[in-house]
Amino acid sequence: MADLELDLLGDPIPEGHGRRGRPPHMVSDEKRRLVIQLLAFGKTQDEIAAALGITAPTLRKNYFRQLKVKDDARARVEAKLLGKLMDLAEDGKVSAIREIFSRLESSDRAKLAEAIANRGKSVPAASQKALGKKEKRKQAAETYDGKYAPPQAPQLIN
Repeated sequence: MADLELDLLGDPIPEGHGRRGRPPHMVSDEKRRLVIQLLAFGKTQDEIAAALGITAPTLRKNYFRQLKVKDDARARVEAKLLGKLMDLAEDGKVSAIREIFSRLESSDRAKLAEAIANRGKSVPAASQKALGKKEKRKQAAETYDGKYAPPQAPQLIN
């Protein structure tokens, strides 16, 4: 282990470095964590690959599981940070307690703002069954107007 050479970023230099061809990419837990963090901040695959010093196809090949859950990456990072914040608050750190209360209040404000924005709008009932293709076409045919609309029923005059 003492003979292991590291590059400037602390990654081990693979055997055969400096020879022809690109050295193989070494996947580590730190790099996986970095991929998830960059996804949480909305970085593209090309930007993440550039940050790791690899190509986009190599990124997709080695980190496909992390890339698959990119929509959940922000929630996962935020949940982990909130867990650390809760640990600090439980230890009695006043600044952590204030931050938790601040986040709870902002969450409540966001829910209230959404409720106010949706006030007066009808919410579709969950019990209504979604129409299929045939029902939609039949309903559209009944409400059709224009040149080829069915004629109105005659009015009786007495």
